[in-house]
Amino acid sequence: MAAVDTRGTELGRYLKARRAQVRPEDVGLPAGAGLRRTPGLRREELAALAGVSVDYYIRLERGRETNPSPAVVDALGRALRLRGDAYERLHELAELASGRFSELPACPQNTVRDSVLRMLESVRPLPAYVVSRYNRVLAANPPGRRLLPGLWSWPEDQRNLTRYVFLHPVGRTLYEPWEDTVALSVAHLRAVAGADTDDPELTALVGELMLKSPQFARLWERYDVCERGGGQKSFRHPKAGPMTLTYEVMRLARTGGQRMVVYQAAPGSEDERAMLSLESADSRAESADA
Repeated sequence: MAAVDTRGTELGRYLKARRAQVRPEDVGLPAGAGLRRTPGLRREELAALAGVSVDYYIRLERGRETNPSPAVVDALGRALRLRGDAYERLHELAELASGRFSELPACPQNTVRDSVLRMLESVRPLPAYVVSRYNRVLAANPPGRRLLPGLWSWPEDQRNLTRYVFLHPVGRTLYEPWEDTVALSVAHLRAVAGADTDDPELTALVGELMLKSPQFARLWERYDVCERGGGQKSFRHPKAGPMTLTYEVMRLARTGGQRMVVYQAAPGSEDERAMLSLESADSRAESADA
């Protein structure tokens, strides 16, 4: 029996996960009578929508077909109603399966440059921090530290934002609504992971969260992808109180995926007053959170 080419495994998982999220009525197909055993589209339904044979699609989903043409990938993306980051991820995984993927990520770094540390200080009183490719918090200015209470009580190598929102008791109550925050967090982790799903840091983090958090396990298996460059978050901060802040994410060159995240609020607003209280908090309160 011929060996299965494992290069296509991640592409197959992605196709299966995305297929499960498309209802027949979403793409103009009748749902049919009775209970459907398959969530979302059946393999034969997706194959028909994409204009490929059922046998070819099954080989693709099982990782036995590793060289889909760009036209086939485009057709599958349209049939699955993929847009934006999710559509780009499908092409990236197809390139990986075929061996055409050549853009390897830079070696990740966990040391923050002095110039970036100075930037963190220069944006005060705005809360800001630097995270690694997989969301480990590497540095923060004082209001940035106070924005994430309890994180600093963990050992340095455990201070990961994805771990924080799922496993830390403060992290599970800090964001509002928590369900939306964690869904975006997991989709973003999928996005930054790219095709490099065997990275040791990523596999250790995902393995831990799969064991400890059923919510994470469910969201990770959805294969949702969302690359975030900024947005808005609402907090129920234990000291500063409720506030809604906007944030910008800046990629740091030649770091293997480090990003600087800076929060702000509308001038003169209640949100800004709450945010500025993070800068004016006394050092004893910060020490308690650390």
